[in-house]
Amino acid sequence: MRLSGYEGWKTMAKANGEFPELNAENIRIWNTNAEWWDDRIGDGNDFQIILIEPAVHRLLDAQRGEMILDVACGAGRFSRQLAERGARVVAVDHSERFIERSRRRTSPGAGIDYRVVDATDGAALAVLGEGRFDKAVSNMALQDMPRIEPLMLALFRLLKPGGRFVFSIIHPAFQATESVRFAECYDDEAGRMAHRTGMKISQYLTPRARKGEGIVGQPEAQYYFHRPLRVLLGAAFEAGFVMNGVEEPAFPPEGAAPGRLRWDDMPEIPPVLVVRLLRP
Repeated sequence: MRLSGYEGWKTMAKANGEFPELNAENIRIWNTNAEWWDDRIGDGNDFQIILIEPAVHRLLDAQRGEMILDVACGAGRFSRQLAERGARVVAVDHSERFIERSRRRTSPGAGIDYRVVDATDGAALAVLGEGRFDKAVSNMALQDMPRIEPLMLALFRLLKPGGRFVFSIIHPAFQATESVRFAECYDDEAGRMAHRTGMKISQYLTPRARKGEGIVGQPEAQYYFHRPLRVLLGAAFEAGFVMNGVEEPAFPPEGAAPGRLRWDDMPEIPPVLVVRLLRP
């Protein structure tokens, strides 16, 4: 049966990885979880310190005096790192409670302008200033956004020609909506018992929204918005960006232990994808 009107629009949006009907609930959930999250990882964890931040800094290459937009800044950890490198930062998040935490954590005169802005709202982003920014960054947030097309279109206008947008995200190929970690033992070529840990993926191509825990025990499960690479990068390419840098950080093999199911134990599987987009 052919769909028309609002139902047809919703079906098309979901096929493109857009879930606008979940936006209000998504903001409410993040306001519920914000302070709890900041209390636990606001000072950094292994994912941030070992995987995400080094790769993002390499691809972003922030320079003193540059104007940088931090999209979905959370409690402002990366914004403060950019300011310490001499950048001028506008940091936005849709959660009022995250922005309150950001301001409390930031010393006066740090050169960071924190604002409550919904990154799925193109008009709200446009107010930040067309052609104002040298660079933009977003850390581990696109998978939390019901819509990314408005953000990509707005960023293309907000950045100066030659500007870059760097984002990190949970790796859609290895943290898909239907993924299972496994550990198994087997006999190696020498006949000795060996162990391996890995991922089983049963669904990847279809965009999907699901709920899960980013940190075990958080007050409320959050939405994850899975988009395969063709959808994720397609939104950027449609906006006019080109991709000119990518990293897939994984934990070093020295920390792996047989039979465990942590990301530390899968040094050949990257849990994070970091991409650099260029505005021609």
